[in-house]
Amino acid sequence: MDPLMILALLAMGCFGGFAAGLLGIGGGMILVPFITMVLTARGVPDELVVHMAIATSLGTIMFTSLSSVRAHHKHGAVVWRIVKLLAPGILIGSTIGPWIGKQMNTATLSVFFGVFVAFSATQMLINKKPAAARELPKAPGMFAAGGVIGVLAGLVGAGGGFVSVPFMTWCGIRIHQAVATSAALGFPIALAGTLANIVYGWGEPGLPAYSLGFIYVPALLIIVAASVVMAPIGARTAHRMPVRQLQRVFAVILYTLAAYMFYKAIQ
Repeated sequence: MDPLMILALLAMGCFGGFAAGLLGIGGGMILVPFITMVLTARGVPDELVVHMAIATSLGTIMFTSLSSVRAHHKHGAVVWRIVKLLAPGILIGSTIGPWIGKQMNTATLSVFFGVFVAFSATQMLINKKPAAARELPKAPGMFAAGGVIGVLAGLVGAGGGFVSVPFMTWCGIRIHQAVATSAALGFPIALAGTLANIVYGWGEPGLPAYSLGFIYVPALLIIVAASVVMAPIGARTAHRMPVRQLQRVFAVILYTLAAYMFYKAIQ
């Protein structure tokens, strides 16, 4: 891997890690398009490039979420009872999401990812938080909610924050607690999704050297080295300053990345 590509991966790791800590989004929606660009530049076959980008992104979230949640936990913001109730459904859903993704071709998966990112960017830009309409559901409802969060997150390689944060806010959880709890949920999402992508991609023809299933290990290691440093900084920033202006900047970036994924779909 040439030095320029290593620098690019370090930069995206810093950016994705900061976003994960700041907004509880896992960083995947930012990382997937950039990893797609890197893998395309390395000559990875088009039919594999988006699947590998999503799988590699999920792998990085395992480490980023641990680093981020540690900083949030120091502020007492993580609601661990919610994590315990959502985690079982998340673990199951996060193994199903990658399986669904494997059934899609690159164009379909790129369009789905682009739509998801554009929707998330709009949600971030509008910043309309759902009113607390009800309390958290009982255990069966939380299991089902976790399953939905896990399927979507496993499918697009994200930490699930753009589903779990509005859900928790709708159920009366304060926004800072929702963001912190979402960061904690990133680990079971990433763990189950990463293992699933290793299994589903094992022996797939055309994978580049140093791949573990659909995961491209060199990119994973470089991004993790940067993201685990930046995730706690993002988490501390979330507790120390209003993040509205930064949300607008991230929204514009997400729109740009969504446009790239649409372009990738029609190439």
